[in-house]
Amino acid sequence: MKASLNNYRQAPRKVRLITDLVKGKSAVQAQAILTRLIKRGALPIKKLLDSAIANAGTEASNLVVKVATVDKGVVIKRWMPRAMGRAFPIHKHTSKVVIELAPKAEKK
Repeated sequence: MKASLNNYRQAPRKVRLITDLVKGKSAVQAQAILTRLIKRGALPIKKLLDSAIANAGTEASNLVVKVATVDKGVVIKRWMPRAMGRAFPIHKHTSKVVIELAPKAEKK
């Protein structure tokens, strides 16, 4: 009941804002939040959540987002020409996102 997205081309700092919204929520509620969110990373995270639900093999109403972690991926390095023959580094950050689902706890 796990899905991962490697080398997603957006900074981890920005993606964490999105995953923090869905952590601990039910899978159906998390899907609703991600559908209406206007951030760029919301669609790939929603697709990743849908993939985790499909991997679980059960209905989404019985699942909860247990863990949603965003780690630093590889950094793509580029150079920008500057004055007097100098070069300035540009770092393009990527993210590694992991979503893990768990079954809902039974209420007693």
